[in-house]
Amino acid sequence: MHKTPLLTVDCVVFNNDSVVLIHRGFEPFKNWYALPGGFVNIGESVEMACLRELKEETGLEVKFQSLKLIGVYSKQDRDPRSHIVSIAFVCESNLDNLKAGDDAVAVEVIDDWMNKDLKIAFDHNKIIKDAWILN
Repeated sequence: MHKTPLLTVDCVVFNNDSVVLIHRGFEPFKNWYALPGGFVNIGESVEMACLRELKEETGLEVKFQSLKLIGVYSKQDRDPRSHIVSIAFVCESNLDNLKAGDDAVAVEVIDDWMNKDLKIAFDHNKIIKDAWILN
């Protein structure tokens, strides 16, 4: 069988100058900050996967139409587990229902994220910066 990269989504949620990040509950990068996101299920669009993962990991719900594509991140070493390609989206949400779930042990709204030395998993710091430029 032909091997291909696995497909994931990541979601950047800004609230003014703050960004929503989770604390990963599992390796790789256990307890590091990360964007809400995860693997796309068979039969699921990347947009629907983004909305599902965002809700599962943060409790936040956003409308399909509010998702804006940031880009595709496909460097083969971006994830230590395997060659994993991520399609990243940005959106805004009110934070009324913010609550960690699924494989996120915590969720935080990080103020002044650009000026903090945060341990952020994978290439998520680049994704956040790219989203900030687009936003």
